[in-house]
Amino acid sequence: MSLTVDRQAAVSPSFGGAGGRPLSEADLAEIHLIGKPMPTDRLRSWLVAGFLAVFGGFVRLQNLGFPTDKGTPVFDEKHYVPQAWEFLRNGGYEDNPAYELTVHPPLGKQLIAIGEWIFGYDGWGWRFTSALAGALMILLIIRIARRLTRSTLLGAIAGVLLICDGVSHVQSRMGMLDIFLAFFVLVAFGCLLLDRDQVRKRLAVAVREGWATESAYGPFLGFRWWRFLAGVSLGLACGSKWSGVFFIMAFGVLTVLWDVTARRAAGIERPWRGTIYRDLLPGLWAFVAVGILVYLSTWWGWFMSETGVDRHLADESVHHGWYDFLPTALRSLWQYSGNVLDFHENLKTPATGQHPWESKPWTWPMGLRPMLYYYDGGTVSCGEERCVSATMLIGTPALWWVSLPVLGWGLWRMIARLDWRYAGVVVAYLAGLLPWFTNLDRQMYFFYATPMAAFLVLGIVLVLGQIMGTAPDGYERRGTGLLIVALYVGIVVANFVWLWPVLNGDSISEVRWQQELWLPSWR
Repeated sequence: MSLTVDRQAAVSPSFGGAGGRPLSEADLAEIHLIGKPMPTDRLRSWLVAGFLAVFGGFVRLQNLGFPTDKGTPVFDEKHYVPQAWEFLRNGGYEDNPAYELTVHPPLGKQLIAIGEWIFGYDGWGWRFTSALAGALMILLIIRIARRLTRSTLLGAIAGVLLICDGVSHVQSRMGMLDIFLAFFVLVAFGCLLLDRDQVRKRLAVAVREGWATESAYGPFLGFRWWRFLAGVSLGLACGSKWSGVFFIMAFGVLTVLWDVTARRAAGIERPWRGTIYRDLLPGLWAFVAVGILVYLSTWWGWFMSETGVDRHLADESVHHGWYDFLPTALRSLWQYSGNVLDFHENLKTPATGQHPWESKPWTWPMGLRPMLYYYDGGTVSCGEERCVSATMLIGTPALWWVSLPVLGWGLWRMIARLDWRYAGVVVAYLAGLLPWFTNLDRQMYFFYATPMAAFLVLGIVLVLGQIMGTAPDGYERRGTGLLIVALYVGIVVANFVWLWPVLNGDSISEVRWQQELWLPSWR
């Protein structure tokens, strides 16, 4: 059995050896499997998380109904907001026969429709559920960061950083689909962390009771509810935007690697084969089968309709394929989805008439080309001769401009140090970035990077945790680390406050507007 726990340290009471007695091989294996325990301040941690989530929700909700285009949606809200209203008008589905621009799954629009049902067809109505998702993401990231770092303080810092992220803030205030994709992906990641801890605890029990190594492949681990819920959440992510499938693939690989390392840590002779034999099929069921079923369930209104977009396409089509054995409704959905996929793949950047705010994925990590959602430079007043009101999707530079060093450090920790925490964050971050390099001719925009924001924050928090150090590092080392972390968090907050007018469309002078545009590529 290969163990990396220091035996001298392991005899201390903090490692469970009562009275300093040496720990057994089973004790050492349990420590090695489970790792550092969670903090004991459970109540305080929930109070902190709840306070920051409520505060962040207030920040997201303030003046939520502004801006509008003379009472109508702005930018891509013009697609999804009226389509969401169709769900209310039709009882759960879109017909939209005149435009054929129904090119995304229904769930995100269904969620927008909930806000419109509550508040009506105005800015508050079509943005409320986006703001709610953004606030819940703050709660999620605090709990996720606390579990990753075993620190309530670092969890709180993650919440503050996400509140102050311009991308998360603006997308939480738009009637668009990307914040729902980001929300469900973050839920799935949190479920995977809980599944990882649960697997290791179950293996620790098997080691202690002496039956972990009865088979060279290790034991069955029982039904894994957290992995199942991760599959549900990923299905909902795909029901918001198809790019959720990238996270299904990435998280599937991630959970396999975590299972292998858990079995190896438990002393199982053949951890790879054990993972394949014991965990692979249940994992495929949880991620692929459950994901597909959940995704299909988001189309409930379309299946029940008679006039939904391309609802009877299979009846009218002369095309046939391998899917002919499927029921007509599923064949119609398959052909409809094929048309949508063709639309997306051929949404090319024209040689002339390029969209002024288009960007390519290599610009996203540092937010080099933001998005201008709204601009009024002629009708607003601010006490100056010329005033501007604008809403721009900008990644807070104090966060986004450190993304490449953080990514590089994370890759080194992941590969050279086999640090599972960085592995999880890096894999999730890259799942939101790398797939877009496969079709660079396609029109793309910075708001596609919305799911990346939470994982950027988590990566930064992991680095801050290393800078801050731990109590055994000594008072001076710990104090210096805390000072550096506090200064950095203060810079992020100040940066967010400075950008506030252009993140929210506040009326400012032309001079201030020019001061907000830090880079030539922001103009």
